[in-house]
Amino acid sequence: MSAQELELPADDARDGKPKRQHPSRGMYVLPSLFTAGNIALGYYAITQSVQGSAADPAYFDRAALAIGFAVLCDGVDGRIARMTNTTSDFGKELDSLADVITFGVAPSLLAYIWGFRMLPTSVHADLRDSVIHAGVFVCFLFLICGASRLARFNISINPQPRNPGRPGHKYFVGMPIPAGAGVIAAVVHCFDGSPIYDPWTALVWLALLLFTGFLMVSSWRFWSGKEIGTSDRHPFQFVALIALIGALIAWKSEYMLMVIALGYLVSGVLARLAYSWSRARRHAHPPGPTGS
Repeated sequence: MSAQELELPADDARDGKPKRQHPSRGMYVLPSLFTAGNIALGYYAITQSVQGSAADPAYFDRAALAIGFAVLCDGVDGRIARMTNTTSDFGKELDSLADVITFGVAPSLLAYIWGFRMLPTSVHADLRDSVIHAGVFVCFLFLICGASRLARFNISINPQPRNPGRPGHKYFVGMPIPAGAGVIAAVVHCFDGSPIYDPWTALVWLALLLFTGFLMVSSWRFWSGKEIGTSDRHPFQFVALIALIGALIAWKSEYMLMVIALGYLVSGVLARLAYSWSRARRHAHPPGPTGS
């Protein structure tokens, strides 16, 4: 029987080496299915946002939950692609396009309609108009910052943040766009989709959107979490922690998702401040000369 009939390359047959196993074509579809689900959730979030109103805020809440589930799908598809060795250029491009829709267009539209468009016309009419106009610009700015963050991520090779962290740990340079979308979704869900009615509260919402957009295009470090699951030293503790977090989210999702989203945002800010403080301290107290 020939090497071709054995489905072995001729060189491998002569050398007696076993054929290197390659993933089947069907396996390459698996990560793309999660990416397609990501796009579907983003589209669903858009349709729910445009149907929302002050009389029926449940639409806004469903849009926020759809974005939250999309964040989970986004993390799963990349991990599955790495585990099954089915990463491809097509998958990377499709994932980036999905992120622009689900974590850029959908949350920016939700942020605008929920936070600005629903302001009542009978209260502070002049301030309301100014806040709405500013909201259009800021929500578009959030979208541009997220798209720029994705473009920078796609062309960067081993990017390093300005404030490096612990050696051996992997970090994102700038806040990832799914986390930025998660901040918007968590805030909307925390209020059960009930839109903002006070223009002064809308100004706080405006500031949060601006700051989140800035963090996405910044060069500050954010924990990537890619080392999770790579160590088998404490598998039981890891599974127990995930189960505990999942139970808490199922019990009080409004508060837990808010804590997780804003906690991640604050972690990047604290890491930057800690690095700046330590660097200023080193410059103020340089190490003395060594030797006798």
